[in-house]
Amino acid sequence: MSHAPMTTVDPEEIRKFEAMAAEWWDPDGKFKPLHMLNPCRLDYITTQIAEEFDRDLAQAQPFAGLRILDIGCGGGLLCEPMARLGATVVGVDAAARNIPVAQAHAAQSGLQIDYRHTTAEDMAAAGEQFDVVLNMEVVEHVADPQAYLTACAALLRQGGLMICSTINRNPKSYMMAIIGAEHVMRWLPKGTHEWRKFITPDELFDLIANAGLRPVDRQGFVFNPLSWQWRLSDRDLSVNYVTASIKP
Repeated sequence: MSHAPMTTVDPEEIRKFEAMAAEWWDPDGKFKPLHMLNPCRLDYITTQIAEEFDRDLAQAQPFAGLRILDIGCGGGLLCEPMARLGATVVGVDAAARNIPVAQAHAAQSGLQIDYRHTTAEDMAAAGEQFDVVLNMEVVEHVADPQAYLTACAALLRQGGLMICSTINRNPKSYMMAIIGAEHVMRWLPKGTHEWRKFITPDELFDLIANAGLRPVDRQGFVFNPLSWQWRLSDRDLSVNYVTASIKP
């Protein structure tokens, strides 16, 4: 008797993002916050990968030979830069409508990226292995964060690196990420985030450690409303933040 792999996908969360799929590459559309945050995310990701795998970012394709998985890839905002840096990239998303958008944009950009409509759990069950797992702004949308992160850990080779970002849970994050981003600025449709599903940095470190990984770093993504830009901070993790973990 065969058993389908357990999934942590939340169908209601998937419906939210499928409704916005066509706008992934519009810098002024519903994903404007991600386009604004992307340079800061990429700075952190590329630095962590370069340090862990002793790569020189001044080289033309410093990530050549690395296999990178982007879970919750959306339209490919992180997959494409990773491919340009020489990595073999697999992008997966549980929202089916995101995949053809990502595939079409990669083709227009002349990039070879393996996009799939699947889940972390299904890929782990299939025995897939990666040097790097990018797990950005996903964990706050799943039904069971511990089961999800355990699946992500299973996808890493020994010595592999997981980059995981999410949103802290406190009154400030409610005001900034929900009231500010969804109601005042209208950067995101109302209901995109649920405050109760946000995760504190200490909670995330515990979840990651329980999944069998070793947390090694965490930093905040801090938005400056005057310069209209994001920056990294090793002190301010009060709203958006990112972590790095190694598989021992």
